[in-house]
Amino acid sequence: MTISEKIIAIHAGKDSVKPGDIVEVAPDVLMANDVTAPPAIEEMAKMGADKVFDPDRVVFVMDHFTPNKDIRSATMCQKAREFAKKQGIRRFFDGGYGIEHVVLPELGIVRPGDLIVGADSHTTTYGGLGAFSTGVGQTDLAGAMALGKIWLKVPETIRCVFNGNLPKWVGGKDLVLAVIGRIGVDGALYCALEFAGEAMRQLDMDGRFTMCNMAIEAGGKAGIVEPDESTEEYVKEAQSEYARPMKWGPVRGDPGAPAFKILEFQVGDMEPQVAAPHIPSNVVPVSRLKDVKIDQVVIGSCTNGRLNDLRVAAEVLKGKKVDRWVRALAVPGSQRVFLQALKEGIIQTLAEAGVAISAPTCGPCFGGHTGAITAGERCVSTTNRNFVGRMGHEKSELYLANPAVAAASAILGRIAHPGEVS
Repeated sequence: MTISEKIIAIHAGKDSVKPGDIVEVAPDVLMANDVTAPPAIEEMAKMGADKVFDPDRVVFVMDHFTPNKDIRSATMCQKAREFAKKQGIRRFFDGGYGIEHVVLPELGIVRPGDLIVGADSHTTTYGGLGAFSTGVGQTDLAGAMALGKIWLKVPETIRCVFNGNLPKWVGGKDLVLAVIGRIGVDGALYCALEFAGEAMRQLDMDGRFTMCNMAIEAGGKAGIVEPDESTEEYVKEAQSEYARPMKWGPVRGDPGAPAFKILEFQVGDMEPQVAAPHIPSNVVPVSRLKDVKIDQVVIGSCTNGRLNDLRVAAEVLKGKKVDRWVRALAVPGSQRVFLQALKEGIIQTLAEAGVAISAPTCGPCFGGHTGAITAGERCVSTTNRNFVGRMGHEKSELYLANPAVAAASAILGRIAHPGEVS
């Protein structure tokens, strides 16, 4: 069996499963945010359920409209907060923690071998740690919160193998954009994208989270990376009062486990990749977009708001200035990321370059608040979607790139390769 099949089999109480099987699983963690928790709470009430099955396995993170931008968002957070208090949900994270897909791994709530469902499509992020994680609807989450179980169809596995050594300025964002560019936004429908190969072993954990985060942009049910030494090291450091014990331990696929499809990529001469408007599969090498002038840069989000992302951006921006006609915004993915970036002088470097530093939030990614763009404006962003109107006006344009490309573009006022400014 593949790693995904093994994890699902464990949580279904079966010796084995195969693609296409429909099984009932008991997730280790159920997650919702300030947008999805309130309707899930309402659905639970409609079902006649007045208690969550286990408050220790339910996690709420207030991040999309937090810090609250208006009365409506404050009211939604209030509803989730009051429910958490009443139900005894200890892992409730209000403003002051950060973005759900950054916070859960760094606090030790996600563990290798876990099966996690969340009412957010980018729940696939946790596959970077060797967990099978997937997004579900609010009604599905409500049922799981009441019963502790949910059904899954065992997905086929598409194995993406990255051969060669990672070039300077090429990271997880570029690898996953290369995948999406090749197979399209529906190329992995209800499949598990398993990322493997020599280059993956060179990739830090932050890069692995980025890749699994964007598995959904190819239609994937999950993205996953088999645990290795880097995973073990991350798990040791990911401790907090909210951490969960390791229940299953690292799970690995059987050698030679069959996959539905195997895609190979040679990364040795890969350029940073950019997804041009208005779909994440519209991927080209950065050198083909050098004439595109921009108005804004956003460095952050659940995709690229981790410490190594800010480190890379600071490396490019150190001693330089953001173009006077460009607005640059950095959004640390969590308070932990912000504090460590502060200690390392990263925040100072970014601020001195002219970058505005925001509180951790999902706001800019979906045009909710903090960094919305208007008609005719273009933004280079490290976020995960560039649909029409994603970051603001329907006549704006959004280009997805890695943090180094975003930082270089902020300096030159146009889409740029980081090598042009370093």
